[in-house]
Amino acid sequence: MAHIDLGLDEQAHPGINGLARYRPETGALLQDLADALLHAPHPTLSQGERELIAAYVSDLNACTFCCESHSAFAAAQLPAGMPLVRQVREDLDAAPVEAKLRALLRIAGAVQRSGREVTTELVEAARVEGATDLEIHDAVLIAAAFCMFNRYVDGLGTVAPADPAGYTRAAEHIVAHGYATR
Repeated sequence: MAHIDLGLDEQAHPGINGLARYRPETGALLQDLADALLHAPHPTLSQGERELIAAYVSDLNACTFCCESHSAFAAAQLPAGMPLVRQVREDLDAAPVEAKLRALLRIAGAVQRSGREVTTELVEAARVEGATDLEIHDAVLIAAAFCMFNRYVDGLGTVAPADPAGYTRAAEHIVAHGYATR
């Protein structure tokens, strides 16, 4: 049960979904932000790769709802599916991802600890692997946004369903329609 009364069935509207219904004026803005970062067209990073960054940061933040949600969303959009997502979350260095994506995930992990942890060396390593300034920018922004989303969801003690099937069903909707409600 959330720390505050959201005035709704939290099992039917877990995590950030219930918070968006509680405060629709801010919820719509947050959903638009998630849509722009994760679902909208991107010149080089796939939706699955961007979702993987969100899942990875959410795992580092130990935010169950966001980690499970975005893991399912990434898995639905990456050819290697959930096994790859789990490998990245468990051991980024051993996970079978392209070097550029690994470098962007390292930058995202640094952001999760502190924005000041993003060093010139991390950025240069990403560039060596072919990352563009836009990709570096977006990896930092996704990581920073998910630190906020994770703290919002956990700071208000929202419900995180235990059944993975719910996250899989939500993934079908997100893949087809994105996050924006307007």
